[in-house]
Amino acid sequence: MVFSSAPFERILKKAGAKRVSSEAAKEFAKVMEEKVYEVAKEAALLAKHAGRKTILGEDVIAAKKKFLS
Repeated sequence: MVFSSAPFERILKKAGAKRVSSEAAKEFAKVMEEKVYEVAKEAALLAKHAGRKTILGEDVIAAKKKFLS
């Protein structure tokens, strides 16, 4: 797992959870890591199709819309 679970525990609490188990925070972090990877792969593909090696903000926004809308 690339991400620490602590920030995700804070996100869950900010979303309304009174208490968050360490297992729940770890599982939430895993889910978010998978989604971030999907968006990153799509953004890289969009940049490649545009003939660029650099991923731009617009690539990330377009990829986010595809996976998180």
